Amino acid sequence: MNRPSTVRYQYPKALSEIPLPIAQAGVLIDINSGFRTSRPVFDHEKCVGCMSCYAVCPEGTIYRGESGLQVDYDFCKGCGICAKECRFKAISMVPEEGENE
Repeated sequence: MNRPSTVRYQYPKALSEIPLPIAQAGVLIDINSGFRTSRPVFDHEKCVGCMSCYAVCPEGTIYRGESGLQVDYDFCKGCGICAKECRFKAISMVPEEGENE
């Protein structure tokens, strides 16, 4: 019995080799249930549009809008991975309003 041939996976050498967008924001079915304590906010002066935040977002909530990269807050869980991974420090985690009320 012959086994199917396998191909060794080649990791992309640059972010530009990843086909973007993989999915548009808003394709998730569960809207944020309100447990987010902080939300990511872009500083468009620092953002170079490298899309690495898009690539690491586990919820797929970051998308390219008319004024640069945006976050779909209906689906963002506030994990902060995008802010941690941004090499240009263009994303800040801002406390949600009413958090201490």
